[in-house]
Amino acid sequence: MGKNFISSLAVEFRGYNAQKLTKDLMAGVTVAAVALPLALAFGVSAGATAAAGLVTAIVAGIVMSLLTGGYYQISGPTGAMAAILGSLIATHGMQGVFVAGLMSGIILVIAGILHLGELTSFVPSPVITGFTSGIAVVIALGQIDNFFGTHSEGATAIAKLLSYKDLGFHPDLTTVLVALFVVLLMVFFPKKWNAVVPASLIGIIITTAATLVFKLDVATVGEIPQSLLLEDRLSFPKIDLASMPALIAPAFSIAILNMLESLLCGASAGRATGVKLNNDQELFAQGVGNIVLPFFGGIPATAALARTSVAVKSGAVTRLTGVFHALGLLVMMLVLAPIIKYVPLSGLAGVLMVTAWRMNEWHAIKYFFGHKFKGAIAKFVVTMIFTILFDLTVAIIVGVGLSLILMLVRLSKLEINYERVDMNRLGCEDETLKERYKNAMVAYITGPLLFANISVLEELPGKVEGCDTVMFSMRGVSSVDVSAVQTLLSILTELKEKGMDITICGLPAASRNMFERAGVIELLGEEAFYWSVERALLDHRPYPALTK
Repeated sequence: MGKNFISSLAVEFRGYNAQKLTKDLMAGVTVAAVALPLALAFGVSAGATAAAGLVTAIVAGIVMSLLTGGYYQISGPTGAMAAILGSLIATHGMQGVFVAGLMSGIILVIAGILHLGELTSFVPSPVITGFTSGIAVVIALGQIDNFFGTHSEGATAIAKLLSYKDLGFHPDLTTVLVALFVVLLMVFFPKKWNAVVPASLIGIIITTAATLVFKLDVATVGEIPQSLLLEDRLSFPKIDLASMPALIAPAFSIAILNMLESLLCGASAGRATGVKLNNDQELFAQGVGNIVLPFFGGIPATAALARTSVAVKSGAVTRLTGVFHALGLLVMMLVLAPIIKYVPLSGLAGVLMVTAWRMNEWHAIKYFFGHKFKGAIAKFVVTMIFTILFDLTVAIIVGVGLSLILMLVRLSKLEINYERVDMNRLGCEDETLKERYKNAMVAYITGPLLFANISVLEELPGKVEGCDTVMFSMRGVSSVDVSAVQTLLSILTELKEKGMDITICGLPAASRNMFERAGVIELLGEEAFYWSVERALLDHRPYPALTK
């Protein structure tokens, strides 16, 4: 991985000059403008602080960009990550998040070293769409308090929602109006303008200015330290070894989400740029970044599709775009901290509500439901529900498990069509052959012979009852397992004992090998096997002789 990384850097920076540096710098500044409101919002959404989100974007932007497997990748806090951190913070506090983030980083580094970067290809797209929608719902539910100026209690979004029954739901008009202003601005802001200055940033600037000028009585993000080292951060003496076992599952959830988000983001950007992401290098970069982040007070980060897309569209040339974006955020933090503290939480909630809506892969959802793909719909709905009610790890396991079950059902489908032999269809005028096969049956078998469809095989003796010849057309048999071949051997033995002439036709080589090992060829003899039904019919064999 090291040599490949060095060689890819040489290719990336070959012919680098002032013109390309300017492109990277301008792209970095553009991405920073997009990232600022999102960093603040995702820090608050995670249950941490706006400062934690900002520090995360800066540190991740530098470390992960320098080590990334694709020059276009921009990393930082994301809505998906914030969604799964909320309950973790409520349960284990920030120190628990720091330790879980550190552990997830170690997991990601190991995954990169072990070349596990292709594992995401085994997660079906409906499952990814389902957990993305589930996370969007969690984000939206988690922002109800900030959006409406209400108060709820509970460790999860659902628990907070249910707590309104006892605590009451009393929206604050000013808070709601601020949030709605940001939502409407982001929804109706012209796309061509948004490419220059993001609507989310304009919304935050306007609402912050209104809060300062009119002294609006709304909750704000609070103090923003003018330092990358936050007061609440991880240090080795603070690591509680006794709490680590309880954080293993959350750490895996964070690592799995990072793998999915980062690699899918890289795949999308790779298609747009024509430069394929080095998956293993990207996992290594994400791992190192998440190991470092807790020691600055940052929350777990991942590659962010929205910011990566902006980088690509803004003309990013090398990974320095990510570094410049981080340095831009650092300057904003150092210079604008006295103003950022007045950013209204309801404004950030408005940004997150729109972000949550846009996170949904609406085109994919419309495609699943519009074309009535029942399997895809089931995977999508089940994964989304489990993401909302439980967590990402459970949702992915259930979603992938359901996918495997549905795939097994589909792939194990076995069809046997029975057809009486009609020699006239072969253009045969030989009366001897017509007489020979007047009571013959062909069983056309399509699909794998597996333990799951043995019941279909067991119907066979009843279907061919009364025939003197049975020909099995098995060209469509893709595979055979031991349970099915045992059952078939028993059936063939029963038919042969009844005096039936049995022929096997068109058996694929792999399946034939299983037949030989199971004793089917020994039972019937080599002379009972033909390339095709037509060949067997025209190669006359006087019944019941078994010789050609």
